[in-house]
Amino acid sequence: MNRLSLFQSPRQGNALLSGKRPWLTISALLALLLIAFILGACLGNTWESPLRVLRTIVGAGGDYAFVIGMLRLPRLVLAGLAGAGLSLAGAILQGLIRNPLAAPDVLGMTGGASVAAVAFIALTGGAIGIGWLPVAAMTGALLFSGLVYVLAWKKGVSPIRLVLIGVGMSAGTSSLTMLLLAFSSITSASKAYIWLTGSVYGATWEQVLTLLPWTVLCGGIAWTNARHLNVHGLGEQIATGIGAAVQRQRLWLLLISVGLAGSSVALVGAVGFIGLIGPHIARRLVGPSYGVLLPASALIGALLLLLADMAGRTLFQPLDVPAGVFTAAIGAPFFIMLLARQRRI
Repeated sequence: MNRLSLFQSPRQGNALLSGKRPWLTISALLALLLIAFILGACLGNTWESPLRVLRTIVGAGGDYAFVIGMLRLPRLVLAGLAGAGLSLAGAILQGLIRNPLAAPDVLGMTGGASVAAVAFIALTGGAIGIGWLPVAAMTGALLFSGLVYVLAWKKGVSPIRLVLIGVGMSAGTSSLTMLLLAFSSITSASKAYIWLTGSVYGATWEQVLTLLPWTVLCGGIAWTNARHLNVHGLGEQIATGIGAAVQRQRLWLLLISVGLAGSSVALVGAVGFIGLIGPHIARRLVGPSYGVLLPASALIGALLLLLADMAGRTLFQPLDVPAGVFTAAIGAPFFIMLLARQRRI
């Protein structure tokens, strides 16, 4: 038997129990992410040695500091943060709804952000600074997620109603997005299509600093609420029976997932399937306990988007293919596989 480690939160008095093996796995994932990060900073139109990358990170980059420090590093950090945020949001939703198909894409969060972002690009025509695009996307994610929650309310919110209404809302937002693109100019439509595909091209440190507090704060809050997610996994009746405030916790955790998904989508575009794939891989590696599942999901999501962006900017040079193309290429068959497995069950 594995020795159990006890992680106690003094403020909440909650205990997160897990064996040594999941934390060793998380350490290995962190090491793998750091290796991928260094490799990503080395790769590009020109190869830069790992030593130069490390010198740039510590502030002694020299002549190559601009290429590494201003072009490659912010892109890598932004991809890691966005991937972690999307994967964390997916893990929270799968725990709340107790459905392996739940993800920000499925429940209308990504769709709401897409509608708001496309409307901002198409209707303003550049009259308002592009710096307001993240605000518009996050507002859209919040509004449409709130609408899903209100429509799903019937003496409380059940997971199955959230899924059904979320799927319908996703279809509606997709149609609305296409309608906005049809009535927009060619220039605005091309900008919107790039955003909808999902890309970290042209990332800056300003964008990194915009996303960082959202990912760290919401991710930290989610981890401190891991015990609530474990209780929700037992089912609504059992959770209510042992004294859990199910509806209040569900609303609070949904807001956290909106913050994670909305902020990520706002800055890197509608990258698909990270919130679906990341938690599933994490669950296979570390088990179902959310004390270890959440950090593992964050690391895997960060690694997936970082690798997708690396592939997009290196495999087809001089073209820079959006990372969302690669996540969709992996995620679509993964989603079909999950559907087939659910049918067998």
